[in-house]
Amino acid sequence: MNPLDDTRRPAGTEPPALVVGVHLVLLDENTVLLGRRHNTAYANGLWHLPAGHMEPGETVPRSMTREAEEELGILIAETDLALVHTLHHLDADDGRSRLQLFFRPARYDGRVRNAEPHKCDALRYWPLDGLPSNTVPYTVHALGEITRGATLSTVGWPA
Repeated sequence: MNPLDDTRRPAGTEPPALVVGVHLVLLDENTVLLGRRHNTAYANGLWHLPAGHMEPGETVPRSMTREAEEELGILIAETDLALVHTLHHLDADDGRSRLQLFFRPARYDGRVRNAEPHKCDALRYWPLDGLPSNTVPYTVHALGEITRGATLSTVGWPA
């Protein structure tokens, strides 16, 4: 069966629709840049990596470079992104399956700044072994996996 031909697919067995999130991992020695979310519907008041979602018509690398520019005011060439971790996340809040992609840039242009103060009230580098207790849980998980060199993990799925 051709996987792109869904004419023989039984009713109710549609492929899962994934939400794709992109996350920027900016490391400085043993610290990582996190922003504290502010005035947001998701994880308000929690620390999180600079991140966002793919928009219709975008490639994954373009999503990440767009988010970096929007949130931090930095320019990253798509070819300077390295995928360092993939997290398949089952969101307990809404039951949606999410593919969270974590990227490290080889280089970037510009100075990191809070370019969205209406959505982020602080940017700070935190030690990887001393993240704040109010960090988005899947972010803590992913950073731990990245530190261990793991490139793929899951969170939220039944054991």
